[in-house]
This record gives sequence, structure tokens and C-alpha cells, in this order.
Amino acid sequence: MTRTIRLNRVGSVLSALEYPTDPAAVETACDGVTVRLADGEVSLGAVIGRSTASAFVSPEELTEEVMSLLPRRAVGEPFQSDGDA
Repeated sequence: MTRTIRLNRVGSVLSALEYPTDPAAVETACDGVTVRLADGEVSLGAVIGRSTASAFVSPEELTEEVMSLLPRRAVGEPFQSDGDA
């Protein structure tokens, strides 16, 4: 089943998996999930497929890994800050 989710819903998708797990199992489980970003869309399975981790013991650990693998433009504009005037 394919579905598209917003970036802020990634954690809920990853929480539904059984842990501990490995990147290959997560890639397969999330293959049909597309994540809408500020600058386009990515396949959640493809993002996880780039991970070099050997295993994930919690949804939080996996969510952190996914966020680190997303493109720079995933959230808002790069090099911008709410504090800039």
C-alpha cells in the first residue's frame, strides 16, 4: 500500500514497527511511504536504505537516523533562521 505523509508524521509510522530492527527490514516495511518535505518528496524506504547503522533499538533512534539522512532542504529554507532580521 502506498501513502503520502507529512514529515511530522514520520515518527508515528516508525513507532508502529517492531524493535529491535535493522535497516533492511525497515526499508522493506516503509517502501510504499512517501514523505512530503518543504522542497519535494522522498521515499521513506529509500531514505532508510542509505543508513549505515546495523540496528535500531527504538523508534526514537530510528527517527533520529531518518532526520539525519534527509536532504538539507527537507525543512524550510537552508541557512535561514527565525532570529534573522
